[in-house]
Amino acid sequence: MKKITLLAATLVAITFASCKKDRVCTCTDVDGDTVETTYFDSRKKDARALCTAGNKQEKYTVSGISVTDDRVTCELD
Repeated sequence: MKKITLLAATLVAITFASCKKDRVCTCTDVDGDTVETTYFDSRKKDARALCTAGNKQEKYTVSGISVTDDRVTCELD
């Protein structure tokens, strides 16, 4: 019985540990310059939220037409 409990506890620990790992976010601006940010020991969902928060858009009007221009685009690798 102790072996089964120990095995089950080990499997649960491995499952939770595998969710967290280092994730890299790459941001590119309109000039083509890139910046990489590493999020250490993070879940994919949390890292994606932080990464996409870096996306920036610029809104302006040209000849009475509203235009949205992506200035920085970030993606999680």
